[in-house]
Amino acid sequence: MASMLSRLIIFPTPPSLIVSVMSVVSLVVIAGLGVSEILGKHMQYSKFWNLNPEKSSRKQIKLSSRTGMLVLYVPAFLSGAVSFVLYPNHDLRLFLVKATLTIHFFKRVVEVLCVHKYSSSGVVLDSAIPITSSYFSATSTMIYGQYLTRGFPEPQLDLKYPGILLFLLGIIGNFYHHQVLASLRTKDDKEYKIPKGGLFDLVVCPHYLFEVLGFVGIFFISQTLYSFCFTLGTIVYLIGRSYATRRWYLSKFEDFPKDVKALIPYVF
Repeated sequence: MASMLSRLIIFPTPPSLIVSVMSVVSLVVIAGLGVSEILGKHMQYSKFWNLNPEKSSRKQIKLSSRTGMLVLYVPAFLSGAVSFVLYPNHDLRLFLVKATLTIHFFKRVVEVLCVHKYSSSGVVLDSAIPITSSYFSATSTMIYGQYLTRGFPEPQLDLKYPGILLFLLGIIGNFYHHQVLASLRTKDDKEYKIPKGGLFDLVVCPHYLFEVLGFVGIFFISQTLYSFCFTLGTIVYLIGRSYATRRWYLSKFEDFPKDVKALIPYVF
């Protein structure tokens, strides 16, 4: 059954040890980080930058939020941009994978520089390194794996056009809710507030919800095993991070509305 489903929506796996190993590693490691978030062991950025008590006894290098976020996203953006030179376009699907990944991380860089208004928190270098490595390796491996599918039979079900629509919905919704978050804070205001507006009235992390939709869209465009594994791992991570975020708001604000879910309206 699984093999039939795979042939229906996923390209045959190319004979590449790198892509095969990275598929397993991406799924296990990224999903594991999501489980760690639920268990209270957080990646140390944003509001969670100093909430891991087991690490507080040793000196840690802290980057400013703006610098730290640029460290997270710039290498992945450059990987996507360089791929247009490294990998000639042999079909529309490869071009779309390169374009969507590059656009996604370019948007994040623009938001870091021009949209976000930062609190006094930051990004701990110990967390920045694995996140940066994950984004960079995911972008590079997804594009490389797509390039290796040249000449392979297409999946029986072509999902790339629904994928384009999902990606556009995801990137627009994500950008909009980042703007909503930024509007809650004045230039000199460093405190967190209960987010309101858009889907924030239903879930505490609608920007994560739209990020999930964006990455599902990229998987639909790509339809490779690696893109599936990375997207599934990312979904688990964002589920864990949104769960931890809701728990943080409940602990910090007595008036935080209990009916606001973590990620999926009315469900979770």
